[in-house]
Amino acid sequence: MKILIAEDDDHTREALREVLSMEGYELVTASDGLQAIDFFRATRPDFVCLDVMMPGQNGYEVCKQIRKMDENVPILFLTAKAEEIDTVLGLELGADDYMTKPFGVKEIIARIRAILRRTAARAGAAPREEDFTMDDLRIVSAELRAYRDGTEIQLSPRDVKVLNLLYQRRGKVVDRNTMADEVWGVDYFPESRALDQHISQLRKRVEKDPANPRIIRTVHGAGYRFE
Repeated sequence: MKILIAEDDDHTREALREVLSMEGYELVTASDGLQAIDFFRATRPDFVCLDVMMPGQNGYEVCKQIRKMDENVPILFLTAKAEEIDTVLGLELGADDYMTKPFGVKEIIARIRAILRRTAARAGAAPREEDFTMDDLRIVSAELRAYRDGTEIQLSPRDVKVLNLLYQRRGKVVDRNTMADEVWGVDYFPESRALDQHISQLRKRVEKDPANPRIIRTVHGAGYRFE
């Protein structure tokens, strides 16, 4: 199990290296954000531990870049930024957990193990992605591509996950809690407005008439349904 630690403070970085090495993890360390992105691309670690305030690129920017390369790798923010808005921003950007400094050695080890258990269970339970068509819309899940009338539509990995989840349960209502857990992939419930806005933007990409959707139907007070 390989962990990337991105931390600009030498003492903290070396302390983490020592503690996690003793637990049997293989470590890759970076002292700034740009180095962290390069090391992630080159080594493809199984887990990422990110400081927020780093030179080059801050942790939030690094998180966004990593999510473009890998939607599933677990990410833990470990930072001195302790305001609620900082935690919310980190989770919204795709982190699996957010931990503030100073931290206890036993706690960070427990958090990493908990995240790995949770992500492993989620991967095992996740529905198999399928290619599918509806009318003139065709989704090629493995390639994260969609086509309408043979013309490619630009979708994000999260767009495809939403469509896959709804398609797997077509004809049935998928409630917001289920969508947050299986698509956003964290134990964090996105505000209803944020989820609704994402669906609204997705409809503009895949529906012929977004004002009268035929693919993603809203079931008021319950969730969404793929027709």
